[in-house]
Amino acid sequence: MREYYSITELTREFGISTRTLRFYEDEGLIHPVRRGRTRLFRPSDRHLVRQILRGKRLGFSIAEIREIVQMYREPPGEVGQLKLMIKRVEEKREDLRQKRRDLEETLAELDHAEEACVERLAELGVNT
Repeated sequence: MREYYSITELTREFGISTRTLRFYEDEGLIHPVRRGRTRLFRPSDRHLVRQILRGKRLGFSIAEIREIVQMYREPPGEVGQLKLMIKRVEEKREDLRQKRRDLEETLAELDHAEEACVERLAELGVNT
C-alpha cells in the first residue's frame, strides 16, 4: 500500500474537484499531511473520501457524515458508529418513502388533470 496520494490523484480517482477535497479538509473530515503548500493524503484519508462520497450518494449531509466519522474516532467507537449508521439509514429510508408517497400523489394529480383536459377537449370536439 502506498504511503501518500496527491490531491490530483484523488480528484482523478473519485471524479471530484480539488475544491471538494479542500472543503472536506476545512470541515475536519480529512486531515492531509502538509509539506509546504502541498497536501499529501494518507490511505486513511483516501478511505474517508470514499466513505464521504458514499454518504453523500445516500443523501447524508456533511454534518451527519462528520458525526458518523467522529464517532469512529472517539468513544463509543465502531459499535456506536454502526448503531448510529443503522439509525441514520432508517431515517433516510423513511425520508425516501415519504418522497415516494409524495411523488405518487403528485403523479396521480397530474393524471387527473390530464384526464380532465382530454375530456374537456372531447366535449369541445377536438381530437387529441
